[in-house]
Amino acid sequence: MADETQEVCSFHEMSIDDRLIKAIAKLKWSQPSPIQEKAIPLALEGKDILARAKTGSGKTAAYAIPVVQRILQEKQADSLSCGVRALVLVPTKELAKQAHKNIKEISLYCSREVRVADVAQGNLASTKSLLMEKPDVVVGTPSVLLGHIQAKNLDLKTSLQMLVIDEADLVFSYGYEHDLKSLLSHLPKIYQAFLMSATLSEDVTALKKLVLHNPVILKLQESQLPSDDKLTQYFIKCEVDEKFLLIYTLLKLRLVQGKTILFVNGIDRCYRLKLFLEQFSIKACVLNSELPHNSRLHIVEEFNRDIYDYIIASDESVFDAVAASSTSVKKKKKKKKDNEYGVSRGVDFQGVENVINFDFPTTVDAYIHRVGRTARGDNNGTALSFVTSDDHKLLSKAEEELTKECTGEKKQIFKPYQFKMEEIEGFRYRAQDALRAVTKSAVKEARLKEIKSEILNSEKLKAYFEDNPRDLQVLRHDKDLHPTRIQPHLKNVPEYLVPATLKPSMAKFSRKRRRPHVISSEKNSAHNTFGKKRKLDPLKSFKYHQHQHKGNKGHNKGKRT
Repeated sequence: MADETQEVCSFHEMSIDDRLIKAIAKLKWSQPSPIQEKAIPLALEGKDILARAKTGSGKTAAYAIPVVQRILQEKQADSLSCGVRALVLVPTKELAKQAHKNIKEISLYCSREVRVADVAQGNLASTKSLLMEKPDVVVGTPSVLLGHIQAKNLDLKTSLQMLVIDEADLVFSYGYEHDLKSLLSHLPKIYQAFLMSATLSEDVTALKKLVLHNPVILKLQESQLPSDDKLTQYFIKCEVDEKFLLIYTLLKLRLVQGKTILFVNGIDRCYRLKLFLEQFSIKACVLNSELPHNSRLHIVEEFNRDIYDYIIASDESVFDAVAASSTSVKKKKKKKKDNEYGVSRGVDFQGVENVINFDFPTTVDAYIHRVGRTARGDNNGTALSFVTSDDHKLLSKAEEELTKECTGEKKQIFKPYQFKMEEIEGFRYRAQDALRAVTKSAVKEARLKEIKSEILNSEKLKAYFEDNPRDLQVLRHDKDLHPTRIQPHLKNVPEYLVPATLKPSMAKFSRKRRRPHVISSEKNSAHNTFGKKRKLDPLKSFKYHQHQHKGNKGHNKGKRT
């Protein structure tokens, strides 16, 4: 086992093709990330690699650059040989799309020499044609690739030179163990392999024995989450029935600003929260495994283009997939879910300013991967978790786990969000009134309506939208579902209900509001006044406004709480 290699200071010193250097420059990567700096030279030497690095650290490029580089070298030496030279296995369709996009970007200036196919975005029949074009790199999930091999659409025995398993710690937990073992039996005996993972779990250890031969193990000494100066993590203690009151006031009083993902622990919760917010004219999209795959991709793309501010995502990535794989034999599923769905990992959300754990995650890993959606790259971000009495043990466990990564330094990871429930007591009856309208039947009706609408949009009109791409802009995934009784008086917030500490801010926000849908564009809002030094900490607390209201004592002015 080793993790030491000669460090390099730029991509130019890695002896990679000029066309890759040109693509890297277009992507504006000035320097390799730590995992790229260590992994790429070793991979170019032909070594097997097991790499652990946090989500968003550049793991895809760490394997994609050497994969493309080797294909270019092999083709230069033997231009006549053909066939799939590299296989990239991923646990979700969303991650397959992202990996395919990244490899295409890296091979932009050698796309004729290096052809890449993503076979995860469709069924065997629809993706067979992609394999007939003889790609050099094939990306997909283990079950899809095994299906193609069994259907004789793909033969890897003589051509494969490289195998990549990305997000390796999720592959077994998604129920792919049997498929993967079957798939490996169809590979040649000798190939270079890469396992890329956010954690070094027992599943990764098992995969290592199956796939790798005398690997170099790269375990970067880094936190799994961004540093404190980039990511602020808050929590609010509340009762279960107070969550809806909290989210209503946080969003309606503009205490949360910017693009936000709200995580819940289940599909019903997605629609329950969406229907609740609809009654206050707060628009949000839902993202879950019941929606068609094309619709999910379109929702994320629109979110990344700033069309929507709020996504309510069901985090089913691990526990739902496990449950589905273990219970599918015992009983029929009531509703069709996509077991290759993943939101907390594998989806390239861009510019996320806040992550709100409306429901606290069930594991520490799930917390890390949810919160990892914000404060990515050079951006800052905020995470806020609603914590009930049942969640205290998980919160403590998460803090203990994250504190271990701070090189022995004792520090407070989770900061209590200074929020006084008595300040918003006047809103309670409104929240209760709205919540009463969100019945089980309303949730069921909303689920059916949303799925039918998305199927119509993504399947029956797919060919039409391919010919008329601009018409896709008409589709709005955050439109009201309306299975509940909408009460017009709930849309506006009466001035007498707004806490005195927030009245100046609300008035200023109302006057300066230019574009109602994109909160983050309100640069002049009072809630952003001390965001000039640190552009993002979109969560603002009552405590800050109370200090302002009382005369702005010098030592409190401009400080975050």
